[in-house]
Amino acid sequence: MTLTMDAMLPDWLISRIEFIKDEIVEDPVVDNWFLVQSWIPVTSIVVAYLVFVKIIGPRMMENRKPYNIKHIILVYNLIQTVYNAYMVSFIFRPGAMHSVMNNLCDRVLKGPDAPYWMTFCTCTYLYYISKLIDLLDTIFFVLRKKQSQVTFLHVYHHSMMVFTTWVFLRYFKGEQATLVGLLNSTVHVVMYSYYFLAALGPGVQKYLWWKKYITKFQLLQFVLFGVHAICLLIFRCKMPIVITYYIFLQATVMCVLFGNFYYHTYINKNPKKSAKALN
Repeated sequence: MTLTMDAMLPDWLISRIEFIKDEIVEDPVVDNWFLVQSWIPVTSIVVAYLVFVKIIGPRMMENRKPYNIKHIILVYNLIQTVYNAYMVSFIFRPGAMHSVMNNLCDRVLKGPDAPYWMTFCTCTYLYYISKLIDLLDTIFFVLRKKQSQVTFLHVYHHSMMVFTTWVFLRYFKGEQATLVGLLNSTVHVVMYSYYFLAALGPGVQKYLWWKKYITKFQLLQFVLFGVHAICLLIFRCKMPIVITYYIFLQATVMCVLFGNFYYHTYINKNPKKSAKALN
């Protein structure tokens, strides 16, 4: 007698699997975009990233001098600033803000003929690609022999964001991510602008008194993510609830991690605990 997979699983688990399946949104165009179609490329990239920054990179740099990549970092930070500003600009496109405000607690029409659907998916895809580009932050740390900045917070956050954005774009495509993407991209504009100016040298760095406020801004975004998710649950908004719970969970985790970072960097001021804040 052959048992099906459903027959081998308890009823409560089957019901939850079916619930998640019902929330999946498929699009024949979006689901086949570069680095979206399959989990294999994105997983390979993250695994290669982790192996390099935690094993290969440190061993390679052990007996080498730090690479002088100042100009590469300047260009990288400038590109990141412009790239994130471009993503923020999507909200100011004709009709975009109106669509968002009218669907704060409801799903928008989906499909190739639906207004703003492809704009939403395009911006989400750009956001996903930006998380892959963010991995270069850690690569630069390793090449400059700043391994102390390759912290758990840093590596966890970058790896988690790559997988999260891929899963979201490939399967769920929920409207609640509009606020997440908008706020996070805005934070990145401020953050990478600071890094670009700081990389110009001591002559400019002395004017950058607002460094600690970047971390406060980062903490504020995670608080807002959590509050937004709670509001969606309280008002029973018709959006993918799996993503809503996940956003709330990650917002809580990041508040704890960034709060710990802020305490040790600006309150306790233990240099061994200091690290570069990201995202």
